[in-house]
Amino acid sequence: MALDVIGAGFGRTGTLSLKRALEQLGFSKCYHMSEVFRHDDHVERWEAAVNGDPIDWDELFAGYRATVDWPSAGFWRELVVRYPDAKVILTTREPHGWFRSIHNTIYPTSVQALESDDPRQRRWAAWANELIWERDLEGHVNDESAAIEVFERHAAAVQAALPPERLLVFQATDGWEPLCDFLGTPVPAEPYPLTNTTEEFQERSRR
Repeated sequence: MALDVIGAGFGRTGTLSLKRALEQLGFSKCYHMSEVFRHDDHVERWEAAVNGDPIDWDELFAGYRATVDWPSAGFWRELVVRYPDAKVILTTREPHGWFRSIHNTIYPTSVQALESDDPRQRRWAAWANELIWERDLEGHVNDESAAIEVFERHAAAVQAALPPERLLVFQATDGWEPLCDFLGTPVPAEPYPLTNTTEEFQERSRR
């Protein structure tokens, strides 16, 4: 099964909401960082990808029709070549809000995981930190202006690399209509799923 949809947006840009929206539209299953926690064998594959080793993307994404969020967003260039018929969605948001969200959710969680007594958590955190904070954010996670520059440069690179008919630049607040128009699906009667807010993330972390 080839991927039909590739999410190129960084985490904390409404990616979990998009995962649920895509699955509701029939693009099931949709890969997301949350899937890595359910598949211990995927950790080794992402470690290899971060190290620059060749990856069998078809094997990694077996059973999935879409992928969003990190870690796959860090390999959007490879994926758009491997799946030339897939449509690409660049999720985005106001950059200062994105930076604040990063620092209130996934960044402190990943730092804590690196210091965990659980070797499984430490192993997950090692490659995730290397991919997200060191490679994709170029080591600027604690420098707001530099991190935002990287965020905006990433968005510009995605838009420059793809023809308009293959790419949707999307914010969760846009709702169903542009997403469904892009994918050629009916618009659901239910509201667009808005989930994984900072408050929800922090509550899950406390639990």
